[in-house]
Amino acid sequence: MPLSPETLSLLDMAYRIGAPRFHELLPAQARHSFHKLQFAFRPEAPAVASTAEVPIARADGSALLARFYRPLGSHAGERLPLLIFMHGGGWCVGDVPSYDVLCRELANASGCAVLSVEYRLAPEHPFPAAPDDARLAFHWAIDNADLLDVDPKRIALGGDSAGGNLAIVTALALRGAEHEPAFLLLIYPSTEIRSTRPSRDRYAEGFFLDRGTLEWFFERYLPGGDTEDWRVSPMRAASLAGLPPMLVIGAEFDPLVDDCAAFAARVREEGGVVEYRMFEGVVHGFFTLGKLFPEARAAVALSARSMRRHLHDEGAP
Repeated sequence: MPLSPETLSLLDMAYRIGAPRFHELLPAQARHSFHKLQFAFRPEAPAVASTAEVPIARADGSALLARFYRPLGSHAGERLPLLIFMHGGGWCVGDVPSYDVLCRELANASGCAVLSVEYRLAPEHPFPAAPDDARLAFHWAIDNADLLDVDPKRIALGGDSAGGNLAIVTALALRGAEHEPAFLLLIYPSTEIRSTRPSRDRYAEGFFLDRGTLEWFFERYLPGGDTEDWRVSPMRAASLAGLPPMLVIGAEFDPLVDDCAAFAARVREEGGVVEYRMFEGVVHGFFTLGKLFPEARAAVALSARSMRRHLHDEGAP
């Protein structure tokens, strides 16, 4: 399928003459640019039952910040499933406020509570700070399930791009633990730092997440690091067996799309339950831009249906 009209308009804006490329920016400038994009093209924020800012204590005395959402129609004392969501942005940009609308949409449409995590960003906090924060958020949610009115047996992990990577890595680390995630929501996740699959070259330039931007992210997240470590490239794990059921969403014109499809296929081959859906005509990053992309609205609805199917008790709406 050709690029959608909405995708063409986004690319025209991103690659307009004289505009600096993302990988030419300083981290603070890149974060501001990402923030502006999300606020410009995200939908209007729907009401939810409640939100709360949640500080989660780290061992060193600092706090991991998160935002907790309960869906519209839920009531106090109702024990809900929970999605712990890690935002995208190459482990270097992105934040909870930029993803506020998406988390509200997912909460309302799925009937699940959502905990959106403000994990530490590179280059100030390179690997393994982000996966450490993701695992801390999961354990905190288990320990505080009564406080949150959530079911510790129905906690999912999710995220887009780098956030999807953190969800996979956390689920791999928790295999065989007393408490494991019940579901994974993976939106064009980064599954390998170095890949030779065709989409990496096919969409290397001019398709929003270009080769230079990928390198910009990787160099800051892993300064001198091991790109073969499964904690950064989960496709390098010796086994992907034992992961929870998952939904994997890809974008047709994304350098990561072949990696996403290969990851889903390998999980399925190793006995996992996987639903894979590739959205045509769109680029990496479309999922949060529902004001621009009708495909984003469809992808959020698909995500919510899958969450309901896997996280709600039998007979739940």
